[in-house]
Amino acid sequence: MPNYLIGIGAAGALLGLVLDRVQFGYSWLIAFMFFLSLTLGALFLVLVHHLFDAGWSVPIRRFCEHIASLLFPWMALAFVPIALLAPRLYGWMQVQDPHADHALHAKLPLFTKPGFYLVALACFAIWWWLSHSLRRLSLAQDRDGAAHHTYAMRRVACLGIFLFAITLTLAAVLWMKGLMYEWFSTMYGVYYFAGSVWVTLGTVYLITMVLKRNGTLEPVLHEHQFYFLGSLLFAFTVFYAYIHFSQYFIIWNANMPEETFWYVVREKGTWWYVGMVIIFGHFFLPFLALLRIDLKLTFAWMIPLCIWTWLMHYVDLAFNIHPYRHTGGYPFQWAWLDLACIALIAGILTKQFLNKFGVTRRIPSRTRASARPWATCTFMLPRFQEVRLTRPTNWPTGRKWREVCDEVVDMLSGDGSGAGCRLVPGDCRHLPARGRPHLVGRPAHPAARRGHCPRRSPLPEPRGTPRRRPCGPDHRGYHRRQQGYLPDSHHQRRRVAPAALAGPRRRPG
Repeated sequence: MPNYLIGIGAAGALLGLVLDRVQFGYSWLIAFMFFLSLTLGALFLVLVHHLFDAGWSVPIRRFCEHIASLLFPWMALAFVPIALLAPRLYGWMQVQDPHADHALHAKLPLFTKPGFYLVALACFAIWWWLSHSLRRLSLAQDRDGAAHHTYAMRRVACLGIFLFAITLTLAAVLWMKGLMYEWFSTMYGVYYFAGSVWVTLGTVYLITMVLKRNGTLEPVLHEHQFYFLGSLLFAFTVFYAYIHFSQYFIIWNANMPEETFWYVVREKGTWWYVGMVIIFGHFFLPFLALLRIDLKLTFAWMIPLCIWTWLMHYVDLAFNIHPYRHTGGYPFQWAWLDLACIALIAGILTKQFLNKFGVTRRIPSRTRASARPWATCTFMLPRFQEVRLTRPTNWPTGRKWREVCDEVVDMLSGDGSGAGCRLVPGDCRHLPARGRPHLVGRPAHPAARRGHCPRRSPLPEPRGTPRRRPCGPDHRGYHRRQQGYLPDSHHQRRRVAPAALAGPRRRPG
């Protein structure tokens, strides 16, 4: 499929370049900004994952890293035609004396030829550093499972979120808003950001569904991943509408000619109807379609909606770029050139994405919640069918962790619950939890439930874990006998356990 897209798109793009070089430049700019939205949106999702230490987004993080890594060199190479045709595309580059034009003079030195190319170079350099640093550290953690990679990715994300906001705003202002350089809008960067994340969420939902259907991510996906993606898509539907309406309302209310002319041009001819399509198709339709909770989990409903996000994002970009040259209305005669440029870049990026996805692990294999909610060391006990010990992210790996596992076995053997237990070979380096190590047990048969509380762990849970409801009439007696708790008061308990399991001391409260 990517090869067909590349062949058809290359043929159409070359034909358009021969027929009208300037129109090819604008069509290529639409295609470039469309896929820049996807790659920057994927980078934003990866940054947010590390900033909030999210667990639900781990299964989708790896292919988001692959999409973000396409920013360099592939999106940088896609910018080359724009850089070469820039003197013909941007009217401010044709102004002889920038100081005689007040609108252009107010934007110096950003709106200069050196500033244009230097900003482009800086943006791609920063995007390359962010995307490849996060992907490199993620792949390195697959190899050794060291926790310092997680901390390094968090540090990169803390700095990267600010660099991301600055560079995305500069790119949107220079490459799209700069077509009509006389126009002023302080919300344009946020406007492009909202549309970028919106279309990226629809794409990520579709890719996740495909990977679940073909079995690639089926073992690690749960319905809450699709629910959260659908909820975020709903949230950014509202956020985009809020930003777009706020920009229009502020400019309309101020009624300043140097601002209103941008919308006046887009209310002439067929651009009025394109604006109506954006209002109803970009906001009302997805807003109403995503209101119900169950529909976010219905693939037959969500697949057309995700494809609809691509169409609406293209219409939105055409609404921003084409009126500079075609003031009378949408250029239907050049729609084929827009689609050809989109097909060419889509084929190239899809082929590179599949190459990256095929040579690495499908999911981050040694990170928090990477496999299942409790993927860990397993102990086979006579009393329990199985007991699994989970290692938190802040606990060491290797021999130190093995000593902890052995001490847990000795403790369970000592109180009779794990007499004769043995350690089943398994990977102890998964990181699905934080705080102290804890056990999850399941009785071997119904008769073994006497004196056992399967909802509670034989070891104390991390501080701050919500208290759970009792499982039976002897709930308190079970925890006093089996877990090593000695009740101090109604609200506080003291634990008697080996020192190795005490974990790092924390300040009360």
